[in-house]
Amino acid sequence: MAIHIAEGHCFHCGLPNLEAERYSVVIKQHSYSMCCPGCHAVASSIVENGLESYYEFRTEPAARGDSALDNTMAKLAVYDEPELQEEFVFDSGAHKEIQLTVEGITCAACGWLIEKQLAKVAGIKQVSVNVGARRASIIWDNSEIKLSQVLQKLKSIGYESLPFQADNHEASYHKEQKSFLKKVGLSGIMTMQVMMLAMGQYFDLFGNIDAETTRYFNWISLVLTTPVVLYSGSVFYLSALKALVAKTVNMDIPVTIAILATYVAGFFTVNNEKAEVYFESICMFVFFLLISRFLEHRSRHKATQISSNMLKHIPVTANRVEGDALVSVLAKQLRVDDIVLVKTGETIPVDGLITDGNGRIDEAMLTGEFEPVYKTQGQHVFGGTINQHGVITVKVTNTLKHAMVNQILRLQQTALSNKPRVAQVADRLSRYFVVAVLSISALTYSFWTLQGNPHAFWITISVLVATCPCALGLATPSALTCSMAKLNNQGILLKRADALEQLTEVSDIIFDKTGTLTHGEFSIQKTWYSEQLTKNRCEELLSIASSIEKRSEHPIANAFKDITPCAKTIESVDIRIGMGISTRIDDNVYHLGSASFVLTELSENLPELTPDAINGANVLLSENGKLVAAFWITDEIKQEAAEVLSKLDQFTLGILSGDTTVNVANIAKQLGIEVQNAEQSPNDKLAHIQRLQANGRKILMLGDGINDAPVLAASDVSIAVGNASDLAKNAADVILLKPQIDGVVDLLDMALRTKKKIKQNIAWALGYNILVLPFAMIGLLTPWMAALGMSLSSIIVVYNSTRLMRSKNLKISVNAYMPQGIGES
Repeated sequence: MAIHIAEGHCFHCGLPNLEAERYSVVIKQHSYSMCCPGCHAVASSIVENGLESYYEFRTEPAARGDSALDNTMAKLAVYDEPELQEEFVFDSGAHKEIQLTVEGITCAACGWLIEKQLAKVAGIKQVSVNVGARRASIIWDNSEIKLSQVLQKLKSIGYESLPFQADNHEASYHKEQKSFLKKVGLSGIMTMQVMMLAMGQYFDLFGNIDAETTRYFNWISLVLTTPVVLYSGSVFYLSALKALVAKTVNMDIPVTIAILATYVAGFFTVNNEKAEVYFESICMFVFFLLISRFLEHRSRHKATQISSNMLKHIPVTANRVEGDALVSVLAKQLRVDDIVLVKTGETIPVDGLITDGNGRIDEAMLTGEFEPVYKTQGQHVFGGTINQHGVITVKVTNTLKHAMVNQILRLQQTALSNKPRVAQVADRLSRYFVVAVLSISALTYSFWTLQGNPHAFWITISVLVATCPCALGLATPSALTCSMAKLNNQGILLKRADALEQLTEVSDIIFDKTGTLTHGEFSIQKTWYSEQLTKNRCEELLSIASSIEKRSEHPIANAFKDITPCAKTIESVDIRIGMGISTRIDDNVYHLGSASFVLTELSENLPELTPDAINGANVLLSENGKLVAAFWITDEIKQEAAEVLSKLDQFTLGILSGDTTVNVANIAKQLGIEVQNAEQSPNDKLAHIQRLQANGRKILMLGDGINDAPVLAASDVSIAVGNASDLAKNAADVILLKPQIDGVVDLLDMALRTKKKIKQNIAWALGYNILVLPFAMIGLLTPWMAALGMSLSSIIVVYNSTRLMRSKNLKISVNAYMPQGIGES
């Protein structure tokens, strides 16, 4: 080894080792002791990366590592406590999920770096980073790795992280914004000062300047430029260093090279009055680049603010009913089955069910509709909505952690993390482009040096600055973030962003009937009973049907909700999703459901029953193998359905329903839909979609019931409408938070615009870089001109993306939605 370390001292830093052999590292097949966790961590990292030779050739001991590493881990260990995790960790059984606010994310490469590094860690099952919102969603196996270790791993690669909480996240944003303003302000002030000195020399404003004065001006410029380089530009160096540590490249590497190379060159030629120094170019470059980053920072925050600030609608306290008294408690302390009182003008604290009273509820924060919704006993209300009129008591059904607003935030985070193919291509392209820029810069320097050009170095710097692919890195995330924010504001929630791209390829739109095209508010229009039954017996069967239907979640069961159920005990319930229910009551076996389900269960033929007797009935009831009753259940078409379908006439429209042929044909006729499939079981629906896909069709499916879940999952893109079942929401790619289906038109419009904006951004970023590259290579662009052009390019890309948030709906283009290889419908 090159130096001698005294016995009993730390092998890494040379300081006295009070920990004996507690921290030891094997280097070159020998074990050496370290004095603290920090030195142990640094030495281990050196060994793991194959750099043990450092210890052979060093001439001095290294600086001491982070001796407070144990304290750091101790502080992070508190996040492993179950009581603390209760507030922000979502436990799905096998795995746990958390959203983290991550500080220090500056560009798409940061997100890529975090995902790649954490994906290597045992126990971490999934990592997705939303660069725009500065958040990371992590799913891990708690039996393999603890949350504190996940946070420590992030810290080790240079990113501070904490569990996402709206207030803390907002504070983190303002902290970063303040830091940006300081850096921008310093670089701006220094740029003005350095430019005055430089312009004076360039245009000889001070008369004939002697050599001593020139050197003096150069030294003043160096002093003024140094804090810009060391402080304002530090954000670029840290980002570049993180990329190099991860053995990759990002757009801040050429930026760092350009800044430091220009500064070092100027430093060594500051006394040479004939040599060129570009201190003003350094300051301008840093200033312009920081301005574009700052504007990007603000636009990303504005785009995510719509959903992130939804939690601010939740009141801090709530009035919990305890006996005859009202007790003011924290909203986050409310538990399932608690009863809260909400007065006129108050905000509903959590999701729940109205148990008493009625009110007009403003749900604009969820649906985008500002018309209040009248709600009464038995209906659901959501935390953050406002009770504009009336007094209601609400039974809590979800704690604050599982409330609708939190579900929206989690779903949006997941959606932004799932990038469409065009976004993934842009990310890869930006990394390749950085390598190309570095290679072209090296070739440019070599060529001009061989030509004997004294400005070879400055021409190379101009190439590095002018072709910095910052705008390319912003092209896709800025557009996706803005489009998601716009849709969220309209009550449309995407669970995956790549659905936007798939929507532009759709050829067929298939609708479920009940609850999608119709209101799902059913009523019994007609009944039929076996002729042998008495009036009292008929009334009893109706009560039995009501009791059975209360076990169903299908919307059609609501037709029986006002009928008094029978007092008899139901002994067993067998639910066939999308078909019907089998039960046993007082040793009698009943089947209630669709005609295809009930008739196949009958144990005998019914010669006295003519085929027309139950024609059109969509709910049948059998008792002990005999048909005893039939019900004709009807529903009303949604008011906006006809107008929406008229705007979608460029697609092949169809109905896929489990209802009777008569009812489906009636709805299809009123709406002008030619393709219709009735009396479809969940398996039939799935098979129909798969047949269409086998023929090259791209399917968009809209549904709301449990029986729609399989077909929603199988479709290319799926939408859960309005008050859909939890199973349907789980299977769907998009959720409409309001029951109207006019959001489909807005969604398809936004999908087209988003894809168009991404292509525009990429075309502009690549086009600009390709256009200015020849001018930079032949020396026509000075470094400060290159800096100005590069920054303007980034600002244009961000501005173009933000137009998505202000744009109005456009008419959907038929040609834009005509997939390749598919003829006109």
